[in-house]
Amino acid sequence: MSRPLKVTLWWILAGTKGGKVRVKILMILKERPMNASQLATQMQLDYKTIRHHLGVLTENKLLESGGGNYGSMYFLSPQLESNFQIVEEILDKIGKEKAKNRDES
Repeated sequence: MSRPLKVTLWWILAGTKGGKVRVKILMILKERPMNASQLATQMQLDYKTIRHHLGVLTENKLLESGGGNYGSMYFLSPQLESNFQIVEEILDKIGKEKAKNRDES
């Protein structure tokens, strides 16, 4: 039984150490598809790091790829694309919580 999209996104983006990188990947790919090498260059991160995060996002059906192994282009899955407002809601909630925590310190 698969998890609901909202639960998966909370876990992938807010509940794990690599969430910030995954958010950036999703925001970039929302604008246009890219391959791992292009993402690594744009984000100034190691290629293997990008491949790891792409694997997590693909495994959880948030991304799809096409074009073969080497040079595969990654893009948002149809399910994520039609529900991208959930990502934005999560980012909004996280931002508000961080601001609140700063104010309380």
